[in-house]
Amino acid sequence: MTTWIGDVFTSDVGWTHLERLVDIGNRMAGSDGEREAAELTRDALAEAGARNARLDTFDVQGWTRGDSTIAAGEENLDCIALPRSPADAIAAPLVDLGYGLPEDFESADVEDAVVMVRSDIPDYYDRYVHRREKYYHAVENGAAAFVYRNHVEGCLPPTGSVGTEADPIGEIPAVGVSAEVGARLARRYEGDDVTVSVDAEIHPAESQNVHAELGPDTEDRVLVTSHVDAHDIAEGALDNGAGTAMVVEIANALADREDDLETRVEFVAYGAEEVGLVGSGYHAEETDHGTIEAIVNNDGVVRDRTLSLTTHGFDGLETAANAVAERYDHPIETVPELGPHSDHWPFVQWGVPGYHVTSTSDDVGRGWGHTFADTLDKLEKRDLREQAILLTALVVELADSAATIEHRDPEAIAADLEVQDLAEGMRVTGDWPYDD
Repeated sequence: MTTWIGDVFTSDVGWTHLERLVDIGNRMAGSDGEREAAELTRDALAEAGARNARLDTFDVQGWTRGDSTIAAGEENLDCIALPRSPADAIAAPLVDLGYGLPEDFESADVEDAVVMVRSDIPDYYDRYVHRREKYYHAVENGAAAFVYRNHVEGCLPPTGSVGTEADPIGEIPAVGVSAEVGARLARRYEGDDVTVSVDAEIHPAESQNVHAELGPDTEDRVLVTSHVDAHDIAEGALDNGAGTAMVVEIANALADREDDLETRVEFVAYGAEEVGLVGSGYHAEETDHGTIEAIVNNDGVVRDRTLSLTTHGFDGLETAANAVAERYDHPIETVPELGPHSDHWPFVQWGVPGYHVTSTSDDVGRGWGHTFADTLDKLEKRDLREQAILLTALVVELADSAATIEHRDPEAIAADLEVQDLAEGMRVTGDWPYDD
């Protein structure tokens, strides 16, 4: 009955796939590397025993990085463009807006300025303020350019996309700088003219989602998801090679337990997540939400040892996670709040039950993620195996025909977003999907 646990704990299937993904190099949305990663993932799912492994292709706004600089005084300071920044060169006074909280923009004059903000939030603040929210506060307040300053030390400029679904290319040039460069800019050039220059090629492109299946051919299904794309500046081991490796490892484990599945399990590795959840948004538009029993979205796993599951107010998801934790006497953190980022969200926003599966961390933000340091050496094979055991058990729990998790009304999701102070930021970034 429990021999499968030993098989998973000694398996190299997921870790081997992770190594193959990071060895590709550039997996940017719309790139040849992203497609290679999707093809490798399709083949790995088929080799694990999943059926009907395939790619589903869709159009995406392509963006290819060129050189970027910040000229200040007599020096050129290192920076990297934020994906989907327009190509432009802007000279304007530098305004250091600290954390770049919404109230910071209300109290400062940033019109026709180069605005610099940090990538974290203060301890006293009651919610996370996403990079794109800070960017669009800058746009709305008339800023001429945007500088995103990492809070993690180590000479690591952060990346992360701008743009909206309606306008994939952002309105003002945007770059990331390291904590050290940001400190130098603030100390030496606050109020002085600096020049932000971004070179990028903007072009049409294609991305793709990977699909495969296990279990009985039921209309209802449990989705087990991740994203295969990564930012072009690093290996993308944490974000999100580990998540895709987890999907493959779970598929490998479930292939040997297929008789235990009472509901079909669909594995989906999305493309173009890092540039606006494009792949999952495409899937959400063309599939029947009513047939989805639950979503297990792996994006942030293996970063630390203990799993953390955001449950978005679905009591049944919390109950299932707690049942697995109790059965295996192993901690699983559950977070009942909403998390409107990553590939579960195009479904959860309409009331589909979905987890965002990450791992616990005391750090604010992504840590090594979205930097040059997102590399394989930051991860432990042990953590992948332990978490795969728990998540495999969770998928079997969700696929039980007796495990009915009620969908929520979209109006209730919208109300929770208001209560949790997330609605304002989503409106600013163009991500609010509801009629007001």
